[in-house]
Amino acid sequence: MRIRIVDAFTDRPFAGNPAGVVLLNGPSFPDQHWLQQVAAQVNLSETAFALPLPDSDEADWALRWLTPATEVDMCGHATLATAHVLHSTGTATGTVRFATRSGVLTTTASADGSITMDFPTAPLTAVPVPPGLATALGAEPVSTYETGSQVGDLLVEVADERTVRELSPDLAALIRFGSRGVIATARAEDPDGGYDFATRCFFPGVGIDEDPVTGSAHTALAPFWSERLGRDELTGLQGSARTGFVRTALRGDRTLLTGRAVTVIDGELTEAARAGGEGASGG
Repeated sequence: MRIRIVDAFTDRPFAGNPAGVVLLNGPSFPDQHWLQQVAAQVNLSETAFALPLPDSDEADWALRWLTPATEVDMCGHATLATAHVLHSTGTATGTVRFATRSGVLTTTASADGSITMDFPTAPLTAVPVPPGLATALGAEPVSTYETGSQVGDLLVEVADERTVRELSPDLAALIRFGSRGVIATARAEDPDGGYDFATRCFFPGVGIDEDPVTGSAHTALAPFWSERLGRDELTGLQGSARTGFVRTALRGDRTLLTGRAVTVIDGELTEAARAGGEGASGG
């Protein structure tokens, strides 16, 4: 059983957001406990498990995403990583349809090596600044928005890009805000710097103190910044230590996310690890 580590939303190793990718043979997913053990062992923000669906008319693969602590409803960078593995190994070409908890998501590979994902646009609801948020985040919010159940974050606009970059939140306190966590964002300081807005994402509630580059968050950032900047196509910089870029294109209730990915590690799970999931059917 092959397992790969892929850096997503970057064109070079050791940047972007690393994800584990496991391609299964079927006929069904291994049991939940085994999946969670593998994700905990990989210990990245998400590990993706993909299962082929040869008899389905709606999707080509079933896809699930697990953090070291839990399964999540949506993950952009691990979807990008999975599509990259399928294309780079010749397992798939063109458009790939994934059946997920968030419905059928499609990815399309371009000749230049980039991959575009079609995700649902997150609904934004303006809410009052929650008491204690400024102290927990370490910055005064300009505005705050809920992002709907699939993303599950509190989107927080702060004063400027410098504030985003210098955030050092109290993660234990921040865990109270958002069912997954907090997206902190501001307009790019330099309009000619190659990106339109800057972001950092903190998800201590699902075992991720800071996520390096978060595709799913950009389904909320795209409508937020498109409205303010007056353009449907934007580029976001996620200013974590690893950094990465996400190109967004708002298409009404869908958001297109485009990025690149690089496989950094290609290995295999041992027989002992496979046997550790009693009844595991992937192979």
